[in-house]
Amino acid sequence: MTRIIESLAEISSAYDALFCDLWGCVHDGLRAFPAAVAALQAYKAQGGIVVLVTNSPRPRASVARQLDRIGVPRDCWDVIATSGDSARAAMFGGAVGHKVWHIGEPQDASFFEPLQMLDNPAPITRVGLDEAEGIVCTGPFDPQADPSVMRPQFLLAKTRGLKLLCANPDIVVDRGETREWCAGALAQLYTEMGGESLYFGKPHPPIYDLARRRLSQLGHDIANARILAVGDGIFTDVQGGMGENIDTLFISGGLARAETGTAEQPDPALLARFLTGAQMEPGYTIGMLR
Repeated sequence: MTRIIESLAEISSAYDALFCDLWGCVHDGLRAFPAAVAALQAYKAQGGIVVLVTNSPRPRASVARQLDRIGVPRDCWDVIATSGDSARAAMFGGAVGHKVWHIGEPQDASFFEPLQMLDNPAPITRVGLDEAEGIVCTGPFDPQADPSVMRPQFLLAKTRGLKLLCANPDIVVDRGETREWCAGALAQLYTEMGGESLYFGKPHPPIYDLARRRLSQLGHDIANARILAVGDGIFTDVQGGMGENIDTLFISGGLARAETGTAEQPDPALLARFLTGAQMEPGYTIGMLR
């Protein structure tokens, strides 16, 4: 059974590093959560390492600039691992061909910027669906539109045997008070229609491999038993952490705040029902990171 805690400080001494989610835990897409920032600053002050592990489809430099804009200070984290970087490495490695149809918003153009970590990156050209060898999905064209609007294009893509590279496995995200669809919803639809989707963010292993490489680049070799995964996505953050044999802290006041009856803290009975239904058992739960 999950243990409901009041603050990160209750358990932080047992861990040398956090793999901490961003959206829903540290910010809401528009502004930082002051209590979460303070908790991470306090954790770092005691010697902990904070790796921000995010399903953002953007390169880590772009995410860092976004955090600056919305008020997440750089002294509350050490390094960033994004699903975008993990997916970009696969794309430039030729995972979906050289000519790709991009599904996403104009602001995601940085996904296609040259990647320095590969010696011989594949040349990538964005083309229309009719010319494409594969699909790169960083998110919907319109985050408010139901994913089913893509069925006609996906039917053609599936018929042609195109693989879809999903740069963000999240299904939905809350931007302030508005819920938006993410790339994971489109990849899920494409798979349900018989297409093949490739995933690189949480809960899938590539992003955790990247997070460990980021730790190594900082000079740290930390055992799984000393790493804590933190996040509000039950099928991304929690499932991913459990799959990697990493202890998990579930933030119930994010995506699942209604289902868990979370105000300051979750309702124990509703939380238990939610976790049983999801067949997940995080080691710890807290209403919001603090």
